[in-house]
Amino acid sequence: MEHDIGCKIKAARIEKKLTQEQVAELLGVSRQTISNWENEKSYPDIISVIKMSECYDVSLDYLLKGEEKMKSYYDYLEESTNVVKSNINRNKIVTILSYLLIWASAMIVFWFFTSGSDAMGYSLMFLWFILPVTTFIVSVIIGKNNFWGKGKWAFTLFFGVMYMLAEYGTFKIANNITFNKLNSPDLGMIVAGAIISAIGMLAGSLWNKKRHNQKNKSQEKY
Repeated sequence: MEHDIGCKIKAARIEKKLTQEQVAELLGVSRQTISNWENEKSYPDIISVIKMSECYDVSLDYLLKGEEKMKSYYDYLEESTNVVKSNINRNKIVTILSYLLIWASAMIVFWFFTSGSDAMGYSLMFLWFILPVTTFIVSVIIGKNNFWGKGKWAFTLFFGVMYMLAEYGTFKIANNITFNKLNSPDLGMIVAGAIISAIGMLAGSLWNKKRHNQKNKSQEKY
């Protein structure tokens, strides 16, 4: 009995009566990649193994369990899994840092590069266009990639608070300085920012769900 990963995935594909081209389409890779996996010129990562398990109707245990010949693949799989996790974490950080960079840059422009009526016009553009659009796009990205799972919805509160701070850090503080009067933050801005974020995350989540449904339909077709 052969225990190497290449022979196993090739045998499972043939048993399912699928061509390399069909499998490549289902997995979103090239036919040459499938060929390389089956001939062990390269190894599939853990996500691809899971997809093949579903596509071929075989268990992960069947594909991964074996003798000493599989040890090199296990080492590769552990390494590739760590790489995937690292990339996901990096993408999460980049997404949030991108939002914070845009937020901070807009605040710096308001306080150091505008004045008078220009400052008023800029703050309106920032609060009612730049920040809402940025919040929506970043929330769509979070929803589409399902960053943090169900915990992603907690970020709607984060975006709401940042929206309130943006309004307070422009309009309110400027008025405080001009009229020497202390104004409290507008808590309603938290609700506005959270709603914008929630709509974006919902759109991203629906996008993600539609993508998975399309993949499932493609698998059923074969």
